Amino acid sequence: MGQEYRRKNTSCTLINYHFIWIPRRRRKVLVGDVRVRCEELIRDKCKQLTLEILELAIEPAHIHLFVNCPPDIAPHQIMFNIKGYSSRFLRKEFPHLLKMPSMWTRNYFCSTAGNVSSETIKKYIAAQGTRD
Repeated sequence: MGQEYRRKNTSCTLINYHFIWIPRRRRKVLVGDVRVRCEELIRDKCKQLTLEILELAIEPAHIHLFVNCPPDIAPHQIMFNIKGYSSRFLRKEFPHLLKMPSMWTRNYFCSTAGNVSSETIKKYIAAQGTRD
C-alpha cells in the first residue's frame, strides 16, 4: 500500500497527520517569494523533527501539510515547532509581514490517516492548486 512502517527496538508504527492552518486574519500573504520561502522553512523544520512530508500545498490563505511522523512527537508539538520556526524567519525576511499582529492564528486542523486513506488525502491536497 505504499508507505513503510517506522521500526524501533520496541515499536512498529505508521502515524500520518493531515494539518491545515491559516495566516492571521486569513490574509492572502502566502504568495510569490513568501510562499517559496515558507515551503523551504516547513521542509527544513520537518527534516529536523524527522517528519516525512507526504504532501505539501501552500495556497494564498492556508497550508495543507500531510506528514508521517514518529510516535514520540505529538501533533501540538509539530504545529508549535513549524509555526514558530516559519513565523520567526518569514517576519524577519519580509518586513511587510510585521504589520500583522502575528503570522499564524493559534488554531489548526489535524486529522489522522492510515495507509488506506493516505492516497485519498494526497489526491485532495494535490488538487488544491487546480481549483478556480
